[in-house]
Amino acid sequence: MSAFSALDFFPAYSVACRGRRPSSPTFVNAGGLLRCSVQIPRPLSSCSAAGRHDSAKVVSNDRQVSPASLQLTSVISREEVLDLFEDMVLGRYFEDMCAQMYYRGKMFGFVHLYNGQEAVSSGFIRLLTARDSIVSTYRDHVHALSKGVPARAVMAELFGKSTGCCRGQGGSMHMFSREHNLLGGFAFIGEGIPVATGAAFSSKYRREVLKEETCDDVTVAFFGDGTCNNGQFFECLNMAALWKLPIVFVVENNLWAIGMSHIRATSDPDIWKKGPAFGMPGVHVDGMDVLQVREVAKEAITRARRGEGPTLVECETYRFRGHSLADPDELRRPDEKAHYASRDPIVALKKYIIEQNLANESELNAIEKRINNVVEDAVEYADSSALPPRSQLLENVFADPKGFGIGPDGKYRCEDPLFTQGTAQV
Repeated sequence: MSAFSALDFFPAYSVACRGRRPSSPTFVNAGGLLRCSVQIPRPLSSCSAAGRHDSAKVVSNDRQVSPASLQLTSVISREEVLDLFEDMVLGRYFEDMCAQMYYRGKMFGFVHLYNGQEAVSSGFIRLLTARDSIVSTYRDHVHALSKGVPARAVMAELFGKSTGCCRGQGGSMHMFSREHNLLGGFAFIGEGIPVATGAAFSSKYRREVLKEETCDDVTVAFFGDGTCNNGQFFECLNMAALWKLPIVFVVENNLWAIGMSHIRATSDPDIWKKGPAFGMPGVHVDGMDVLQVREVAKEAITRARRGEGPTLVECETYRFRGHSLADPDELRRPDEKAHYASRDPIVALKKYIIEQNLANESELNAIEKRINNVVEDAVEYADSSALPPRSQLLENVFADPKGFGIGPDGKYRCEDPLFTQGTAQV
């Protein structure tokens, strides 16, 4: 049975242990309702007698996912798995280089790295078509790379150069590419979700109202656990479910909103439960396992493309660095960080590929070497590129590219001889 063949399903495990999360959902038909039977290899945290979570024990429970082990129930080809591996390695190597360049003074402002979360980006975005859209957050470099934006263009944007994907005006938190349907990184949490919902509405409108029968475009919205207590999140879930929009809401739950533990900030930490509350499937998946992410992503994207509406997917993942490169990362416990580091999604995928004889170690090493050259080339390209001209400063700020507005006669106000009368000369 399809994992999302009905809108409503109910978790089979008790509310008393709601802190224990499924790593891979199994769905069974029970009395006409789709029920979710789950295995719970590791709780996110321990449960007290009152059902509350104890964030101090987040990794101390004995029932944990074993390090670097992947599970897969469907078949994946050699080409598909190597594409995932290459994309994840590109994301990791690129972000590691960003850290070097930031500390060398090549980048400015806040830079938020994606290390550790690569399975989510690759698991979802590599299934999308060129026409499908994604919306990201301030942690957007790897999303851009997965969607096909060249490493050169992303690195140049981080360097603030005119050859960047936003001509140097966006920087780290505002990646955008019309060509690749990357609708933006957004610095404020939650503000990208309405944009993604609007993009999904556009797809539905073009198909159903404008009769563009070939339009089956899907939008994927990425955001973090900290966003899920904000109003935009709930408003857009409601709108997407009401209009059955072709969108997948992907929560990258890395357990921490800057320095606030997700467990401390949320009355019910199971974010995926909010999906059924609005009439859409809600699924939790191990976000450190790219193969499990890909399975869930494939079904969610397919049902959106079929016109069956939105899905909320909570990917439990972990960032290996601080919130940003300015964050000393002193709030998270060393044993918690060590536990998730032992479950590195790239190490796990590499192990799986070799064990399944999909490629040998020398082939994977060759991929890593090639990606390293791509990243080195991106740095050289960005460093040698020109800075944006001063004339670009007011572009894309006002409708009038000269920055002073257009009068009722259709002419630029600044060209009116009386424009500066009685004021300082402009």
